[in-house]
Amino acid sequence: MPRLVMKFGGTSVATVERIRNVARHVKREVEAGYDVAVVVSAMSGKTNELVGWVKEASPLYDSKEYDVVVASGEQVTSGLLAIALQEMGLRARSWQGWQIPIMTSDAHGSARIAAIDGTGILDGFSKGKEIAVVSGFQGMHQPTGRVTTLGRGGSDTSAVALAAAIQAERCDIYTDVDGVYTTDPRIVSKARRLDKVSYEEMLEMASLGAKVLQVRSVELAMMHRVPTYVRSSFDDPADPKLGTLICDEEDIMEQQVVTGIAYSRDEAQITLRNVADKPGIAASIFVPLAEANVNVDMIIQVVSDDTTTTDLTFTVPAADYERACAVLNEHKGEIEFKDLQGATDVVKVSAIGVGMRSHAGVAAKAFKALADKGINIRAITTSEIKFSVLIDSAYTELAVRTLHSLYGLDQA
Repeated sequence: MPRLVMKFGGTSVATVERIRNVARHVKREVEAGYDVAVVVSAMSGKTNELVGWVKEASPLYDSKEYDVVVASGEQVTSGLLAIALQEMGLRARSWQGWQIPIMTSDAHGSARIAAIDGTGILDGFSKGKEIAVVSGFQGMHQPTGRVTTLGRGGSDTSAVALAAAIQAERCDIYTDVDGVYTTDPRIVSKARRLDKVSYEEMLEMASLGAKVLQVRSVELAMMHRVPTYVRSSFDDPADPKLGTLICDEEDIMEQQVVTGIAYSRDEAQITLRNVADKPGIAASIFVPLAEANVNVDMIIQVVSDDTTTTDLTFTVPAADYERACAVLNEHKGEIEFKDLQGATDVVKVSAIGVGMRSHAGVAAKAFKALADKGINIRAITTSEIKFSVLIDSAYTELAVRTLHSLYGLDQA
């Protein structure tokens, strides 16, 4: 029998009635001849509630016990879905991460999957076509026997990793949207659902602001070549849409130069003025930031006329802005900068497409189009299949719409 992994997010399982709807989606695939493993998230809002309880109990909480508490949300959902499936006359049982087991590192709160033993699930398939309902987001650090969690969005990662482990035909990620769009439909009404997106493009989209899939889940899908669909759980279970397939670039017949436009408001800009222009200065800036776990993205260096000093601009996540400034001021003597300036009212807008590899001037067209709209570019980064610009947040919607039209993404 072909195997299928289905994953349902928090909004898809927010109520018992929605869980029954999920069960109908699962039943459809079982009746189509699949052995099915279902990965579920906690009911919408429950993880935030659990995190709130932990912080209320102690602001300086033990990360191991934090994982015990927040992992319980998925356990509730898996049990409820197994019960709903049994009510429909289907064989089903719930599995917690430690029961499978999904073995992880000991980085509590952001553990990484080390291995999955799918033997128990496969035995259930072969002995009685038993549906496995798996609690996503959680695993176990085997040496200590402690429950671990994979970080926010970790159920996507659980699902793709499980699909690879049991050699599933594909992994279907069900969410509250019916696929991956050329950009955010809330900003551009003409945004279109894409039939197919390459792993590389999806990885860039996910890391640059698109919230459809978690970055690590896309990395795993690409590494293990797991065909992954993004679908809507709110479609009629009897007549669902196909959604968007995340697959190899070779499986896409026609490639546009630009596939999608993404944006991220989670950005802050830091500029160090009159930094000494000498060997080792860059290290004195970025090593302390790295040691403080501050991720640096865009970097621009401008040498002054006297060539003895330089201005250096870079971006960090908005949540890390205050911490980054504190680290830099702490090391001001080593860095030898005159002034630190910052801005949090910025946004990163990106264009992504594997077609950029074979087309020149793609970014230049965007720079001109943005200039024509009076949008000033603060910083630029590029790679083989994307470019990003940092602009004032007030121009976010205008910039997204401009680029979406510029590359013909408005056209059906």
